[in-house]
Amino acid sequence: MRPVRRRYLPSLGALATFEVAAKHLSFTLAAKELNITQGAVSQQIRLLEKALDVSLFVRKHNALELTPAGTDLFASVAAGLDTISEGVGQLYPGNQPQTITISATNGMAAYWLKPLIDSFRADHADVGFVVLASDEDGAMRNYSGVDIALLCGNERSEVGEELHYLFPETAQPVCSPSYMAAHGPFETPQDLNRANLLHLHERHWSADAIGWQPLGWEEWFRAQGAHWERGASSLSTNKVSLLIEAALAGEGVMLGWQHMVAALVEQGQLVLAHPAPVTAGRGNFLRCQTASLQRPAVASFVDHLLASLKS
Repeated sequence: MRPVRRRYLPSLGALATFEVAAKHLSFTLAAKELNITQGAVSQQIRLLEKALDVSLFVRKHNALELTPAGTDLFASVAAGLDTISEGVGQLYPGNQPQTITISATNGMAAYWLKPLIDSFRADHADVGFVVLASDEDGAMRNYSGVDIALLCGNERSEVGEELHYLFPETAQPVCSPSYMAAHGPFETPQDLNRANLLHLHERHWSADAIGWQPLGWEEWFRAQGAHWERGASSLSTNKVSLLIEAALAGEGVMLGWQHMVAALVEQGQLVLAHPAPVTAGRGNFLRCQTASLQRPAVASFVDHLLASLKS
């Protein structure tokens, strides 16, 4: 009988390291995710390239790009590792807890995502959630194990991902009913200059997980053809949650992101100080790992999120 030829594979560990480095296009971020040194990542990639006798990355100053061979290998390795992971998971289907891991910014996690998690768990009490919320760590969305990432910008999907558009990035002035009763009404945009305007500090927009063009009072007044007089404010912070808490406490008027304050407005805890919106020209997206969608709990929760937008 002719012997079966063993399939040729380089180091599986090196392939796994390559998959993470290719996903981030960064040896530094790959090292952070894998909890090893950047030098160890670089060495494994060099050894893999030597074993395959092909270059996988174009190394530029402070940047990496995949070569055509690297792009092809990335797609194959990602699909292969997903298949292996799914196969291992099927060995213990009855013992595995159903857990969904989601990354998001702090405000999105607290004011949009968490209420939807609560409503989902009302009918799926056996499903647990890991929420990785940060305005500082932009690599959080790409960590292995993240099933769903909530993103803002002009996104595109990569191999092994599914992308859903959620809603535009739009904000409106909101305040508590008590503040409106004491200081309103604000009939024209210019009238809001006499209000205590709560500010989202520029540091919020320069954080690694944000990095978008600001959407603040200057942009709102300009969009309405009005002039912001930059009066004194009781609070300027880089944390959306602090602004919302201050607005709820009746301290002043904040620019409320519609997806974060909609429930509070519906409940009557906040009211529109002025109906005019400002839109940033970017959108919010839900990015899912294709392999994660094979798990019923993840697929059901994604359906739950998307259904909430239609109600």
